[in-house]
Amino acid sequence: MKVKVFAPVNLAFIKYWGKKDTKLRIPANSNLSVCLDKLGTITEVEFDKEFNEDSVEIDGKISKKRERDRVVKHLDRIRNLAKVKLKAKVVSNNNFPKSVGLSSSASGFAALSLAGSKAIGLNLSEKDLSRLARMGSGSACRSIPSGWVEWVKGDDDKTSYSKQIFDKNYWDLKILVVILSQKKKRVVTTDGHLAAKGSLFYKTRMKFIDKDLLEVKKFIEKKDFRGLGETMERECLNMHAIMLTGKPNLIYWLPETVRVMQAIQDWRKEGLKSYFSINTGQNVFVICKPEDEDKLVNRLEKVEGVIEVRKDRIGKGARII
Repeated sequence: MKVKVFAPVNLAFIKYWGKKDTKLRIPANSNLSVCLDKLGTITEVEFDKEFNEDSVEIDGKISKKRERDRVVKHLDRIRNLAKVKLKAKVVSNNNFPKSVGLSSSASGFAALSLAGSKAIGLNLSEKDLSRLARMGSGSACRSIPSGWVEWVKGDDDKTSYSKQIFDKNYWDLKILVVILSQKKKRVVTTDGHLAAKGSLFYKTRMKFIDKDLLEVKKFIEKKDFRGLGETMERECLNMHAIMLTGKPNLIYWLPETVRVMQAIQDWRKEGLKSYFSINTGQNVFVICKPEDEDKLVNRLEKVEGVIEVRKDRIGKGARII
């Protein structure tokens, strides 16, 4: 059977850096994100008794060994759930640059989890599908539900999963994706997490992270844009402070990254309200209200080093197309 799905990129407002359990990909803290509407991955999976081995093609190219091994390992998880040994053909395409801090592993493994489980005949609940996606890439579990999503850290495989806390239509906010570089980052996220606990600031961040999560939920419920934005921006900088001071340290930002961050803060002083966030890479996300979207796009496109600005919004989670 052949199944094609779309899974979105997600943007974390409360992030995590460091894992409680590396094997099960359980995060050090619960976190909160939104699914984007347009940015994402389309993946087609087919299982067939005529296939002699698994084949993996990503963005029109046969995958390299590390990438292929990671996909095949996830296919093995799906096969084990279904109790079958059929080989698969996987064709996956991103509509954005991958491995540059735009959460391609999140959308990729969410898409693989849904497409693979459906193609092999499984009908998993949203919770179980989220758990499965987590095993491929931690943040992939947040790309399964729609809208505003909380990843409950849990204590084990059964209790660590993502769930929707607000519908995608609850609050009409716009998300701008500011692409500054398409060069792949030198250190992949999985490896970067291992350095987190080496930071002198790691324990301090852990003391306040649950409080920030509760506050952000209240800001969303009240549709308090300033409260949400300020907390999101501070949380982003806190996470990158852990990266900068970990052992070994990790610098994802480029000069262009800092330039955009400073521009956003300068424009706020002038009355143009928006806030930035950065995942594990060099490119920047900006949240704003609908009435300010075009103004911000026009300004961002004029900032030195900006290659492209994409308009997006809060959207659905992984779905069959």
